[in-house]
Amino acid sequence: MEALAALADPTRRELVALLARGELAAGELAERFPVSRPAISRHLRVLREAGLVRSRVEGRRRLYALDPRPLRELDDWLAPYRDLWAQRFDALDTEIARGRRARRSGDTP
Repeated sequence: MEALAALADPTRRELVALLARGELAAGELAERFPVSRPAISRHLRVLREAGLVRSRVEGRRRLYALDPRPLRELDDWLAPYRDLWAQRFDALDTEIARGRRARRSGDTP
């Protein structure tokens, strides 16, 4: 579950979202954030150590790409809990629809 701990930080979640669109250089990633390049490098290191991203060197650039395997493991772990939430959201939808019907008919819930 290192991936879950790594994704607890909003900057790292945004880095993962950017890398989900495709490979990017460290500099390209860093210029999208209002923090220093060393700070982004530290975030990328955490993501790399958690297995969420991989890097390769191309000339003078370090390129980062998303590795989806830890996300699949996290998705598998969350699957039983997703069913619990789906049931609760279905019940909420039912209550919202009931309230709308009551307002249309002139009744107040």
